[in-house]
Amino acid sequence: MAELTRKELVLALIAAGEHPRLRRLDLSGLDLSGLSLDGADLTGAKLQGTNFQGAHLARAILAQSECDDTNFNGADLTDVDWTNASVQSASFTNAIGYRG
Repeated sequence: MAELTRKELVLALIAAGEHPRLRRLDLSGLDLSGLSLDGADLTGAKLQGTNFQGAHLARAILAQSECDDTNFNGADLTDVDWTNASVQSASFTNAIGYRG
């Protein structure tokens, strides 16, 4: 179960500025499609089953994050840091910049 709702996350992103720090948050199962998370620090975040379809994640830090069963279809993943991230069964159809 996610720690935050989509609405709570959007409000936090507005207040966070250009490079939001979302380390170790549990965002599992949320629909975050189309959101702009460029440059966000999601180190160690739980993102299982999260929908990032069409989201903007360029230069985001997903190091050590749990992205199993996550939908990255059509997302901008240019220069994302995937160091030690788990992406089992994640979907990357038409994702931009993914180097898996």
